Amino acid sequence: MTLVRRALGRRGLPVLGLVGVTGAALLLSACQGSTPTSSAEPAGSGDSSSATPDPAPPVRVSTNIGAAASAVPVSKMVRVSAHHGTLQRVSVRSGKSVVAGELSNDHTSWSATGRLEPAQAYVVQTVARNADGKVRRSTARFHSEALTLDQQTYPSVAPLQGETVGVGMPVIVTFDVPVTNKAAFEKHMTVTSTPAQRGSWRWISDNEAHWRPAKYWKAGTKVSVHVDVNSVPAGNGIYGQEDRDVEFNVGAANIYQVNAQTDQMKVFSNGKLLRTIPITTGKPGFTTRSGTKVIIEKYRTKRMNSETVGIPQGSADAYDIDDVEYAMRVTYSGEFIHAAPWSVGSQGYANVSHGCTGMSTANAGWLYAMSKRGDVVEYTGTDRWMTLTNGYGDWNLSFADYRQGSALH
Repeated sequence: MTLVRRALGRRGLPVLGLVGVTGAALLLSACQGSTPTSSAEPAGSGDSSSATPDPAPPVRVSTNIGAAASAVPVSKMVRVSAHHGTLQRVSVRSGKSVVAGELSNDHTSWSATGRLEPAQAYVVQTVARNADGKVRRSTARFHSEALTLDQQTYPSVAPLQGETVGVGMPVIVTFDVPVTNKAAFEKHMTVTSTPAQRGSWRWISDNEAHWRPAKYWKAGTKVSVHVDVNSVPAGNGIYGQEDRDVEFNVGAANIYQVNAQTDQMKVFSNGKLLRTIPITTGKPGFTTRSGTKVIIEKYRTKRMNSETVGIPQGSADAYDIDDVEYAMRVTYSGEFIHAAPWSVGSQGYANVSHGCTGMSTANAGWLYAMSKRGDVVEYTGTDRWMTLTNGYGDWNLSFADYRQGSALH
């Protein structure tokens, strides 16, 4: 089934004059003509000043898309050239959708900066002028290839537009169809920030790429993410489906330090210790992971069922609690920070949970109110280690090792 796509504006430099351009080897003007000249002076004539100068050859326009071509790849970058003259205006459009492009400094060529959309009829219009000032207007047409949904990959971006996140939040781009030409895509994915901070992409899988700064984000940073992959080849006959632009903010630097040996959590915000909270972590057999974790999501209340973490009903360790309060996920495998009023007597003294970090309801509510997605939780005191992909585990590699996962490194 052919996908009907929404008309989206393409990013690129503005088109000069008209819009567009079209096809390879497509001639938009007549071939060059010539006027014969005499090889010798007529007898008795010695005044060469009366000779008529040869007319300038007519301008000829060509493109890199075949005349009336069909099924032109959406990744094709249209180019128009003028021979024996200059281009005054170039337009490449499909309906109201314009292919962005720019003229060369000498006006002898026009190059698209935007790509084509699938299953569209394009019109290329040009105005060119030769050395004698004679103007020629030309029009040509072509069709781009049709693509199914399975031939296109859509990028989803986290954080969300306008979201305020913690200093540990990575940029995450998820593709619904696998990307095998990762280098081509990564060239079109950029992260910029104010203040500027060095960072790198890392491909977690064919469907997911992360970007993190070399160190935690600076509090108050403004970040812009540009995923300009529309019609970029993703490999295996797949193309990017849409461009995405997202801007987000980094809030206060909340960093929570959990020590599973002392059963204490130290809560820092912007470098200031706000509170030390008695906690409990995982008991033997359910050891809490050490390493750097990041808050992934928050729930005011959440049902917690042991079957979701592999503990079956009927087991001595089974549980099913409907309304666990102030729950904040830190791993995909089921570790949360949450209120645990049933274990208050052990908090600060012993580890009795199934891997979560439990605290009193009052402390959990206070922490929940100040926390946001992307806040950092640093765990120490156990011999079980956090991994890169069990949540936002990006900070468990050195930056040098992290950037090895870039397709452009």
